Amino acid sequence: MEQNKKKAILVVSFGTSFHETREKTIDRIEADLAAACPEYTLYRAWTSKMIITKLKKRDGIVVPTVSEAVAQMIADGVQELIVQPTHIINGIENDLMKEDVLAKQDAFEKIAFGDPLLTTTEDNAAVLQAVMSEFPAVGEDETLVFMGHGTTHYANTVYAALDYTFKDLGYPRSFLGTVEAYPSMESLKKQLRALAPKKVTLAPFMVVAGDHANNDMAGEDEDSWKSQFEASGVFDSIETQIAGLGQIPVIQDLYVSHTHAAMEELGTSATSSSDTTDAVLEDGTYEAEFKTDSGMFHVNEANDGKGVLTVKDGQMSIHISLTSKNIVNLFVGKAADAKKDGAELLQPTTDTVTYDDGTTEEVNGFDVPVKALDKDFDLALIGTKGKWYDHTVSVTNPVKVD
Repeated sequence: MEQNKKKAILVVSFGTSFHETREKTIDRIEADLAAACPEYTLYRAWTSKMIITKLKKRDGIVVPTVSEAVAQMIADGVQELIVQPTHIINGIENDLMKEDVLAKQDAFEKIAFGDPLLTTTEDNAAVLQAVMSEFPAVGEDETLVFMGHGTTHYANTVYAALDYTFKDLGYPRSFLGTVEAYPSMESLKKQLRALAPKKVTLAPFMVVAGDHANNDMAGEDEDSWKSQFEASGVFDSIETQIAGLGQIPVIQDLYVSHTHAAMEELGTSATSSSDTTDAVLEDGTYEAEFKTDSGMFHVNEANDGKGVLTVKDGQMSIHISLTSKNIVNLFVGKAADAKKDGAELLQPTTDTVTYDDGTTEEVNGFDVPVKALDKDFDLALIGTKGKWYDHTVSVTNPVKVD
């Protein structure tokens, strides 16, 4: 235990007073980092003193500031420190966080900072593709509008770049605005009037779906985005979707990748769970998590995101029960290869799932070959409409079933 304490990851978030979104976003990102870097002790810090104070007063929950977390790590004897923010951009909160950590840099042998979510052009494209995979195709009379936070920091230029990137990636009816900067609500109104959609769907472009998403975007006050679009009288329908970016598996994985990059900067690396698990995973049956890159393709909720992993003679496969019978075939690989003659398509089984209320449902299940744990692999799917889609999945955290 003492050896673990000498190496630590400090996960720094802005914070939220909404428990449900925290559990689905910040908590999940932290859990993924802990699983991916088992030899590092995980610490948490938030940068919003207002939210920290509110949680302590309202719920008796104590979350340390960055300075407080750093002091605790020094007391615990941490020598090598990786700081991974869950911030979206390299803005004011990120700068202040670095200042607080570096004020005590002499107390550590090594310090490295992981990048925020959107740091490179590749990050931008990966995030937008992951976000769009969470929504059905946008029709000709519809538009999708995302609310970002915005900042007076020069890094705010990324939001305008993202709005352009939506179009460049083939999403001409998707837009991104900000609460506190540019692109503003007024600029969004101008663009949408020119497009003249009948339906507008609003969604947050924030890691957590907290106060801004629930009130500034979807609230009933006259100055919320929802109310302003309704008051314009231009659109037939205004809908909202309340879900933080941190719920999307691809985005959770991006934070892990940024942490690994910081480790490489220090000349160290994490011992992944696959390095340890593959060596000791004996023949037998396991319960394992099946992660996907989309909220539209996942294990049935009755199975809590898990499948049955079977290991025999060193070969692994996982049986997953899906949410319906709408997915008719899977293919290990890309959609383009699935369409070729002779492609070995995975055939469905008929599974019966039982929900918490006791009701049952028949859904399609699949036996998916698994070459390695904790590593992403391509898994294409085709639905009842006959179109193939590319997805990325992984199998993690196997637990032996007695």
